[in-house]
Amino acid sequence: MSIDVELKSVSKVIKGRVILDKIDLEVPRGTIFCLVGPNGAGKTTTMRIIATLMRPSGGDVYIANQKIDYRNPSLLQKIRKILTYLPEEADTYSRLTGLEYLRFFADIHGVSEEDLKFGIEISGLSMEDLKRKTGTYSRGMRRRLLIARALMSRPQIAILDEPTSGLDVFSSVKVREVIKRFSREYNKTVILSTHNMLEAEDLCERVALINKGRIVFSGEAEEALRKTGSSNLEEAFVRLCEER
Repeated sequence: MSIDVELKSVSKVIKGRVILDKIDLEVPRGTIFCLVGPNGAGKTTTMRIIATLMRPSGGDVYIANQKIDYRNPSLLQKIRKILTYLPEEADTYSRLTGLEYLRFFADIHGVSEEDLKFGIEISGLSMEDLKRKTGTYSRGMRRRLLIARALMSRPQIAILDEPTSGLDVFSSVKVREVIKRFSREYNKTVILSTHNMLEAEDLCERVALINKGRIVFSGEAEEALRKTGSSNLEEAFVRLCEER
């Protein structure tokens, strides 16, 4: 089994506060991996470290079997060519149409016309919608466009921070369908964070449960249920945290 991302005893301290406490993770290639935990647990910090946007205070990070030296710009540039990162707070440019928005990022990143068409397809938006300014879109439509922008270059590793945050049930289902299709049809690795335990059970092949900067479990969701005798991941999470 090939490992796309590995964290070994990674820690992060900011202004004397421990955000991550020597966490270990392994993300196999071609899987949808969920980092699951409440707000403030350390999910976004972990995602930013994997995306090479934040340097850890300690430990080692490996991406595509390459040990990351955060002081080496040429190495970081090489690694960033195989991954994409979509932060939770990302938004579209309201004065651009959906199509203009995708084309703008296609031009920036040197994405081919074929990949642009792929982005249009996986957005799930009609051509009529894509010709409208994104400022008129619902939150769910904007989020689908953002995810299409992140995935249209078909990166080996897609890092999505809370991709369904604030979405209604129907929009969340559509976003999850896009993520599943992308990973399974193209054998791509997707790492996403969520505080929604039910979503993690539905979407992810492997999960890491994080609380107060510590990983309390990492593996298949079903294993967490068996280990704790729980009926759902939310219940398992609580029991695992109580054991710590």
